Amino acid sequence: MRLLAGCAVLSLVCTIQSATAHEARKRSADANALASRDAPARSKPGQVKGPYYVDFRARTAASWGHAFVWYGKTSERAVEVAGLTPAGDTLTYALGHIIPVPSETGASYGDLDPEYLTASYRVYLNEADAKRVFAYIKKLQETSPVWNAETMNCTGFIGNIAEFMGLKVPMRWQRPEEYVNKLKEMNAGRQMVELAPE
Repeated sequence: MRLLAGCAVLSLVCTIQSATAHEARKRSADANALASRDAPARSKPGQVKGPYYVDFRARTAASWGHAFVWYGKTSERAVEVAGLTPAGDTLTYALGHIIPVPSETGASYGDLDPEYLTASYRVYLNEADAKRVFAYIKKLQETSPVWNAETMNCTGFIGNIAEFMGLKVPMRWQRPEEYVNKLKEMNAGRQMVELAPE
């Protein structure tokens, strides 16, 4: 009993259920509309934004929330989603507070629904940097086979992306909404990112 109570207190919860392919397709229209609406208007003189973006996001969930990224090209309605969640049902999620469990790294339930969004920090990239960052995200998805609330969770996943981009990152063991807001604050709301040369 004490162990279960301790796990509940220490957990950073990412999500209880994963999106099915059908659910993800169903929500893509809303997401694409939102991505279009969120795309920057024509830049004013002195404002330089890249044609690509990574949007660090947090949303509500049945538990503590979930952190993930949207990424893509500002001129396109399509949006890619990456995050780290436990694969399966409530039992997998509960076990993930004790031991590593199999993960999923794509869109999960609610990631494409604007009404669940609690925090967002969007940064822009030029084409060359976007290719490197998007390749890194794909590699991270391929090499993240497990989820654990304490060691390999959603905030750690998006933190790895932010670090790769050269952003300052907060302590990873925070609620997703707090994590994304702190990420934005630590980087002074910086909107354009340029990667260090390879």
